[in-house]
Amino acid sequence: MTDLIAQLPKAELHVHLEGTFEPEHIYQMAQRNGIELGYASPDDIVAAYDFHDLPSFLSFYYAAMNALQTEQDFYDLTYAYFEKVAAENVVYVEPFFDPQGHTSRGIAFDTVIKGIHRAQLDAEQKLGVKSNLIMCFLRDMSAESAMQHLQLAIPYKDWIIGVGLDSDEKDNPPSKFAAVFEQARAEGFRLTMHCDVNQKDIVEHMHECLDLIAVDRIDHGVNSLDDPALIHKIKSLDLGLTVCPVSNHFVVQSYTTAEIRQMMAHDLKVTINSDDPAYFGAYLSDNFRALVKEADFSSDEITTLIRNAFEVSWLSATDKAHYLQQINDCQSA
Repeated sequence: MTDLIAQLPKAELHVHLEGTFEPEHIYQMAQRNGIELGYASPDDIVAAYDFHDLPSFLSFYYAAMNALQTEQDFYDLTYAYFEKVAAENVVYVEPFFDPQGHTSRGIAFDTVIKGIHRAQLDAEQKLGVKSNLIMCFLRDMSAESAMQHLQLAIPYKDWIIGVGLDSDEKDNPPSKFAAVFEQARAEGFRLTMHCDVNQKDIVEHMHECLDLIAVDRIDHGVNSLDDPALIHKIKSLDLGLTVCPVSNHFVVQSYTTAEIRQMMAHDLKVTINSDDPAYFGAYLSDNFRALVKEADFSSDEITTLIRNAFEVSWLSATDKAHYLQQINDCQSA
């Protein structure tokens, strides 16, 4: 199974670039930018990790962003992630970035997007990893701020394939951002939203994603199993669900393997992803291996999950067919 996971070409649809910020890189960038984070070494940063729910994780996540200051910092962050996953035979990624986490501390939008984009181009040319970028709005900030950042993104529409919604979900329903997402769709962006595991009013939030926002995909989405009507809607729309097993284990103390199997039994297009791998200590292949270790997922199940990611990606039909053929070739080799 380890060999199969390594050999198959893979796609990742739910990874936050800021969540790939490894401790040694946090420390190095803080040092070179003269930012005092209060840690004497990368080991001290790791020792401070104490995540037991979403808010406790987010508090550290945003603090570490202070080390990111220049266009080169964002390039280095992004390219380091691509190098890591290229070694795992990840060939396609739709990564998230959170511009409000940077503009709110005085970093220009242009600085962020130009550094990321330059790394994407280099990763495709040098590493063979293709990517399409998704800009996320922070749901615990105002809808007005989200709209302002949507306007900042419009000149870069060729660099950003879609928009999403992440951060603290409590009391921040999708409806809060309905006008923003309506405008985003009018501008040609694809739409996705986080529906984190076991959050307050999560079933209602998922219905809003489908009925009010009309998303093209749902991030996480495990709680679709709580309502047969949700299962029916998601299946009829053929929407992808980007589940993150190791991340779930940190947030709800479960890899949600039983739920993933239930979703597959309902023929939902569930995919496996790493979310914030530097903080949770597990990149994409590690998440697949967790399914095998925790619940004895079979080769057929793993292959289906990998195929699902390409099928529900925002690649062109031609590119999807290309990557799916690579999977077929790998299986028949």
